[in-house]
Amino acid sequence: MSKRNSSEDATINLTPMIDVVFLLVIFFMVGSKFSEAESRIKVNVPSVGEMRSMTRVPDERVVAIGIDGTVTLDDTPMSLSQLTQTLRQEHDNYPGLKIAVRGEADGSQQQLVDVLQAVRISGVDQIGIATKRMQR
Repeated sequence: MSKRNSSEDATINLTPMIDVVFLLVIFFMVGSKFSEAESRIKVNVPSVGEMRSMTRVPDERVVAIGIDGTVTLDDTPMSLSQLTQTLRQEHDNYPGLKIAVRGEADGSQQQLVDVLQAVRISGVDQIGIATKRMQR
């Protein structure tokens, strides 16, 4: 016959919880002292130059040469001087600009060379020529 003694009542041991709370208090006290010490240190932080908006430019623009010699930049017709100016502005804002030149198979080779030269003058150095694989 084992009877429970009244002196052995079930109790919760609070010692581990008090230890954890005490360690957390010490941690935050020490952390706040470090942040105060760091705020007193005189540091010259670097400054930033002119800020530009972070607009995303398409990875690749398409310059198309029609059979009649018209030049379009992403379906917008323009002259060679307008093309050079537009691409120069976009290249200044986005140096990784890529251009694909697409011409008619029966078109003038001179027109293709003129467009490639206009693109190159604008500063764009990543130029591709669109071709079509022949089916055999």
